[in-house]
Amino acid sequence: MRKPNQEPIRVLIVDDERTFGEALELALRHEQDLKVVHVAVDGEDAVRALDAHHPDVVLMDVAMPGMSGIEVTRRIKDENPDAQVLILSGHEDPLLLARAVQAGALGLLRKTEAVVNVASSVRRAYRGEPLHDEGEVESALRRLRHRRNKDADAQQRLDRLTPRETEILEQMATGAAPDQISETLGMSPHTLRTHTQNILTKLGVHSKMEALVIAIRHGAVATVDLTEELSGTRPASERA
Repeated sequence: MRKPNQEPIRVLIVDDERTFGEALELALRHEQDLKVVHVAVDGEDAVRALDAHHPDVVLMDVAMPGMSGIEVTRRIKDENPDAQVLILSGHEDPLLLARAVQAGALGLLRKTEAVVNVASSVRRAYRGEPLHDEGEVESALRRLRHRRNKDADAQQRLDRLTPRETEILEQMATGAAPDQISETLGMSPHTLRTHTQNILTKLGVHSKMEALVIAIRHGAVATVDLTEELSGTRPASERA
């Protein structure tokens, strides 16, 4: 319990959804021992508020434009290690919990529960009490390590692809049919099939879709932005 003459716990709210940030502020407004010092709408705003208001506890949305909540958490812990950070998310995700803990956050709060339990969660965070049991955190960290190992293995497999094989994947990502790919890249259908089988073998997958998922996830190829195609904003001469 905080003594009556102690300063209230300073709380910084960071959420690009202004209405949700205001809902959290309203939930804390009548708590005598808590004080919302600022409601930031993005990561840069949060970093500025850190210097201006020196919060004790930060309620941090994970998904924001620009810097993510995980990136901002790292910045905050670098600049003010004493500040406790709680990550807010729309859903439970063990991998997100692990990333949050590794970034220095005390734990993860679901947004659906945050407004109801925010005051008690802030007090627990201020006292440095864990929001998750040790087994849950350890399990999440193991899953994250496993995912990163798989990602590293996938990247090594992608690095084994030849430039020609990468070109074929890029064409696949556009949705081009095999005969279109053959024509575009100037190869016979038989040669394309051989290259495609080599791609599957090198990536350790059984289908072109699995190969594309790996390539796109790791940035080996980009997805196509169909915005202009669908909106019809291209010049008529290009659409003909």
